[in-house]
Amino acid sequence: MRRFSFHKGHGTRNDFIILDDSYGMHDMHPEFIRAVCDRHSGIGADGVIRVVRASSVRDWDGDGSLWFMDYYNADGSIAEMCGNGLRVFARHLINEQLVDSGEFDVATRAGVRKVEVARHGLITTTMGDATVADEDVTVRLGGRQWPATKVDVGNPHAVVFLEGDDELEALNLQEAPTWEPAEAFPTGVNVEFVRVEAPGRLSMRVFERGVGETQSCGTGVVATAAAYRRRDQADGSIDVTVPGGDLTVDFNGDAARLTGPAVIIGRGEFWL
Repeated sequence: MRRFSFHKGHGTRNDFIILDDSYGMHDMHPEFIRAVCDRHSGIGADGVIRVVRASSVRDWDGDGSLWFMDYYNADGSIAEMCGNGLRVFARHLINEQLVDSGEFDVATRAGVRKVEVARHGLITTTMGDATVADEDVTVRLGGRQWPATKVDVGNPHAVVFLEGDDELEALNLQEAPTWEPAEAFPTGVNVEFVRVEAPGRLSMRVFERGVGETQSCGTGVVATAAAYRRRDQADGSIDVTVPGGDLTVDFNGDAARLTGPAVIIGRGEFWL
């Protein structure tokens, strides 16, 4: 039997297990990830975040002294980036006094991201460029289909804008969406379904690659805001409501910043 200490946290109810592993001693096998993320026989979470020095991460060629957010989806697959996870990661670093200021850099597989503690304890993170593709893809779900906008936020997204007032709530996201052409997303895609509530105000549900429907997706919120900004030529901040709460995106060119809450809810031990 092996024993692991962990913390648990969430950002707008997108929840994560946090493992401290400064020197990269843990083997992050998919079977282990799936076991701890199982909501019936494990701790339960949308993903696992390992807290490790960047110098211990294979293929990282940047500043080795940075803390690296080593993120895994609940199915054990590796994710390039996670916006809500980044804020929870930052909250953990602050709470555990692993950083000495309210502004610092974090290494991720999508590059270095800047973090700052914002108003009322919210956390703002840079998210890199949100690149909106010129061509659309087709998303299918429950016998229906929609055009979707391709957006890259360090990981792949397909954003669907819905027209009907009740369409968003009626979607059955227990079923996985499909897309065409298949080669548009060879490693899978996060699919966002969006309703425009008012200028600069959106509601969104998401089916996350490797997880299923989640209460929130930070990169998905950024992708949604970027697609809306392109579609409606919108300026200024964009507020996005997800089932787990509210987030705000602002842009400088294509570079996005995401602001929202992050909470550590407890700590414990897991026996495997």
